[in-house]
Amino acid sequence: QVQLVESGGGLVQAGGSLRLSCVASGRIFSSSTMAWYRQAPGKQRELVATITSGDSTNYADSVKGRFTISRDNAKNTVYLQMNSLKPEDTAVYYCNRQRFGSPVESWGRGTQVTVSS
Repeated sequence: QVQLVESGGGLVQAGGSLRLSCVASGRIFSSSTMAWYRQAPGKQRELVATITSGDSTNYADSVKGRFTISRDNAKNTVYLQMNSLKPEDTAVYYCNRQRFGSPVESWGRGTQVTVSS
């Protein structure tokens, strides 16, 4: 069982930036596709960005050009650099390991991102 610990969230003004981190336990990290998701109040959890073991990335249209996902396999860590933040980015952000496009690990606590207008 892989454990996921997210951090780096906070309160930021619109137009600001944050960098989220997710540390994953286990030896399968480097061979796994990792993803960031988010869940806003009253909404379903949605996929934000993915990064494959070969560093191919994909983004939701709503964050394309503003967010960047990256990984450091030596640290078992995946990052989400978020720039030009908007109030609609306010959500709890989670990471997970993907298989066949779906999250496969138990969810961590997530990290709260709040963007004020």
